[in-house]
Amino acid sequence: MTFDEYQKESKKTALYSEVEILKKSKPFIYPVLGLVGEAGEVAEKFKKVLRNENGELSESARLEIKKELGDVLWYLAQIASELNLSLDDIAETNIKKLASRLERGVIKSSGDNR
Repeated sequence: MTFDEYQKESKKTALYSEVEILKKSKPFIYPVLGLVGEAGEVAEKFKKVLRNENGELSESARLEIKKELGDVLWYLAQIASELNLSLDDIAETNIKKLASRLERGVIKSSGDNR
């Protein structure tokens, strides 16, 4: 499955677009808030691995993190859709940016536009 295929299929489950207040305002706000929440849940899973398992990642913890990462991907896909952006294009643009930074020796530097 490509990112664009995922984006198209996941959009079918984006029922937040039926919420009246979101129709009147900016519909991208809902998935932005969801992305932040789900990213927090990913971090929370890792925190519990550190606290409860002394940093040892069990198979069950790995599978729980996988589910949360799927939720992150879903929200990311919805944000991209709301902005009329292609996930495939986003991924390709990101890889080109990172390859350029690596080639120029600035991958470890700071700043967005390096």
